[in-house]
Amino acid sequence: MPISNPSMPSVPDGLHVDDLTLDKTGLLITARTTAAQASCRVCGRASTRVHSRYWRTFKDLPWQDRSVTWRVQVRRFRCGHCPGRIFAERVPGLGTRKARRSDRLAEAQTDIGMVLGGEAGARLSRRLAMPISGDTVLRLIRRRGTVPSPPPRVVGIDDWAFRRGHRYGTLICDLERRRIVALLPDRESGTVEAWLSAHPEIAVLARDRGGCYGEAGARALPRAIQVADRWHLMENASAAFLDAVRKSMTAIRTAVGATTIDPDRLTCAERLQYEGYRRRTATAEAILMLSRQGMSIRQIVHTTGHSRKLVRDVLRGLTGDVFRARQSSLEAHLPRLDAEWTAGCRNGAELWRRLRADGFTGSLRVVGEWATRRRRHEQAPEGASGKVPSARLLARMMTTGRDGLSKAEAVTVATIEAAVPALDEARSLLSGFQAMIRERRAPDLDTWIDTAARGLLASFANGLTRDRAAVAAALVEPWSNGQTEGQITRLKLVKRQMYGRAKLDLLEARLIGAG
Repeated sequence: MPISNPSMPSVPDGLHVDDLTLDKTGLLITARTTAAQASCRVCGRASTRVHSRYWRTFKDLPWQDRSVTWRVQVRRFRCGHCPGRIFAERVPGLGTRKARRSDRLAEAQTDIGMVLGGEAGARLSRRLAMPISGDTVLRLIRRRGTVPSPPPRVVGIDDWAFRRGHRYGTLICDLERRRIVALLPDRESGTVEAWLSAHPEIAVLARDRGGCYGEAGARALPRAIQVADRWHLMENASAAFLDAVRKSMTAIRTAVGATTIDPDRLTCAERLQYEGYRRRTATAEAILMLSRQGMSIRQIVHTTGHSRKLVRDVLRGLTGDVFRARQSSLEAHLPRLDAEWTAGCRNGAELWRRLRADGFTGSLRVVGEWATRRRRHEQAPEGASGKVPSARLLARMMTTGRDGLSKAEAVTVATIEAAVPALDEARSLLSGFQAMIRERRAPDLDTWIDTAARGLLASFANGLTRDRAAVAAALVEPWSNGQTEGQITRLKLVKRQMYGRAKLDLLEARLIGAG
């Protein structure tokens, strides 16, 4: 019977509706095909010889919050040109061969899955009267596949973690079109080289300063321009200066008069850190003694059971911190604390209550320890040794403008600059390098490397020399790897919140298929 209600589901051409059944479970539409003939799938010729009939069932888009089911009578035909060939006619406008849902329903459920993933997409579909399982949503996503794109000319490449510390993959981004073009299952040099070799049209390769991608790019695309990521250059320079501060901690303690520490002046938390420092010092002395005996890093690791990283850091002199700085919830409230202390409020509980009124969310213990440290510092005799800030905090103080430091911090920095001139020179080199990156002063690169190679930043300067072409290109080319880092952040969002399984094909369908 014809459907006259415009709100009812539309009837595809070539179908005649015989019956409608509406109940609490949904709407059942019974229909039959009306075409006079059908085409053979083998020879493509039309046939009118009906062999038999059977029923096919399709799920369709919902109507009035009710699921819709089509029950269609379909005919089988005999082909007059293929001996013994029997074929079934297609159902126009509903579904493909062997499909159990209409094309439009499958498209809607695929779109939901692309946004929400398997189980979450299935829950929303059931709420919208389109019941489906999470596994089927994932199958629909896989079936959609990826959208072909033009060959990339400028790409960015970086690694990402399937599981941090265990398994990594590689993401390749088209920097001109701002889209992901490939996800590789690992970050091995051979895998990356094979992919790059299959794309000889690439002219620019933006990457971080890791050796794997640079080597693969040099072998696969010897004519391509490699560009080092500017953010990683800045970050590597800051890390090199932090290492320089750590190597200078002995001289810094001598300069500020804190070569010895009085445990009676420490808070409970600081005393625990000091005991840990003494254990680390004993470990470092044992490692250095084995090194002086001629043992290699591998032999020391095997003998002591310590990690290779720890042994290497000790031999490089990078374990000099006594008190390790952590981000404190008091940072934003220190000016108010100093003002209250100067005004005469010396009780930790009262200080905490006043900070709570200003929005402080930390505990009483944090404020109480701050008050204890401040009180013991004021009660210490004149000339007594003070507490040396951690290497990380000292690096921050030395690279911060004097206007942003307190009076005590400014005095500490001035003392260190006067007593450890090599560290002051390294700080000046760091500032010069960062200015060179920001202002793109490529001609200054060689001069900076030659100067830094004679000081505390020699290791960083040697690394720049080995990768000089990519570093120089970073100062000239407009491309960088920031866009690739953003795509990796997007991938993490999909992997962690949307696809619990995080299979590579699903990630490709979601990230590359969606464009």
